Amino acid sequence: MKQFLRWIILGGTLFFLAKALKDNWIGVTAIRIDGVGWAIIAIATGVTLLAHTWAGWIWTWILQDLNQPVSSPQFIQVYLKTNIAKYLPGNIWHYYGRIVAAKNANVSAGAATLSVLLEPLLMLTAALIMIVLCSSQFAPANSTFVLKILQLLSLAVVLCAIHPWFLNPMIRFLHKLKAKKSAVTTEPTVPFSLKSYPLRPLLGELGFMGLRATGFILTMFALGSLNVNQIPLLLGAFSCAWLLGLVIPGAPGGLGVFEATAYELLRHHFPSALVFSAIALYRLISILAETAGATLAWLDERLAKS
Repeated sequence: MKQFLRWIILGGTLFFLAKALKDNWIGVTAIRIDGVGWAIIAIATGVTLLAHTWAGWIWTWILQDLNQPVSSPQFIQVYLKTNIAKYLPGNIWHYYGRIVAAKNANVSAGAATLSVLLEPLLMLTAALIMIVLCSSQFAPANSTFVLKILQLLSLAVVLCAIHPWFLNPMIRFLHKLKAKKSAVTTEPTVPFSLKSYPLRPLLGELGFMGLRATGFILTMFALGSLNVNQIPLLLGAFSCAWLLGLVIPGAPGGLGVFEATAYELLRHHFPSALVFSAIALYRLISILAETAGATLAWLDERLAKS
């Protein structure tokens, strides 16, 4: 049923995007990128690569908060090398690769697993904070209050979910359950716990969302003119589209879901052809940045071993 639902969502988003392309084909083909535009696109690619590198560093903070001393350069390399695997069917292989690499670096299996679960949860929380701050810019006026209440409730739930008061009892419960299934007779000792609220990683993920949104804003700017007062709108719309791409079961890497959501949120504020072109171009920029990050991490690892 889950696979069937994924195919329905993927098919629906692709149909929506195909129709949007058909409706805006003349406007899309009329867009031209000059030399300054290409320079801005190159900067957007660099900012997106920096965002993924920054996210890898935040992952090391999460592991350190779980009392797992790790080498930041080594684990940033792991993060960048595995990041491209999110486009494989299933959308879990980048997490699996990080867990395996962490275990091979003598990180406990439980801490490795929890770290890759906490990371997207912190990203989701950061995206929700962005949406709450900027939603009034893109939400319909007659639904702003209802949406704001739902956003605040969702944000409160995830902020509580990452608190040690909730996480540590859950860790102990799962550890005891695993020990019982393994027929351990003595009381198991939990090898890790969260000592304090993960504020530093959460602030780091806010920086990650800001960098990703900056890459998208630069892409829009490379194709058309923008005003400073439109930046909160783009921040909020990008965060909302990125969040839905993360949580909705569709194509790997949020492919299709992100694009359809961003287009629907922004087409009422910008020319539809500009929005469609920027979204498609930004997906290419993201894939290029992730591929470059994986390649650079692999080369750096090879040079270190030689």
